[in-house]
Amino acid sequence: MSVSKTRQLLISVARELFAEKGMDGTTMNDIAEASQRGRRTLYTYFRNKEEIYSAVIASELEIMSERLDQVALCDEEPDKKIINLIYAHLEQIKETVARNGSIHAEFFNNMAQVEKVRRTIDMEELNVLRRIITQGCNLGIWRVSNIDFIAEIIQYAIKGMEVPYILGHIGEGMDEKGIKEEVCTLIFRALGKKDDDNNSSNPPQYKPIVI
Repeated sequence: MSVSKTRQLLISVARELFAEKGMDGTTMNDIAEASQRGRRTLYTYFRNKEEIYSAVIASELEIMSERLDQVALCDEEPDKKIINLIYAHLEQIKETVARNGSIHAEFFNNMAQVEKVRRTIDMEELNVLRRIITQGCNLGIWRVSNIDFIAEIIQYAIKGMEVPYILGHIGEGMDEKGIKEEVCTLIFRALGKKDDDNNSSNPPQYKPIVI
């Protein structure tokens, strides 16, 4: 088995054990035995349990990164692309949780470590948001005076929605279409419209895009 495949096998086995038993309840011996590769092979790739835990988180976030790249590269108008990016982010986080037990599982307790590993992915997403907003401004769809600031605010808002979205606490009693329409309205109001200057006395009405 190639080096990359062996390493991926060890990460996959560790992920399943962390999801089942938590990080504290899993030992390097457990991972070695479950992978049928032995301690020597395991320590060839990872110095300790914390290192393989970081690798597990990184592999999960890489899936998210690939999905966000797909959205960023798709041939869509900026207004639709930014909404698709938001929901791609939330859905990938939800799928990550589903693969690893639950939002309350011990696997997710070390949030400092999770945040450390996901910093790179966050920066990639922030750059995508900047590009989308810039494109929208260049096309005259939005009016944004500080693109970096607005991109950061939108990203913080997305991250803040992760847990309630996973738990189904966002828009309780509303259907999915209604929730998406409200999200569209909120985001587009934050981004503004170039033609709002002529109607500043009347709040702009945004027609929700079809997702």
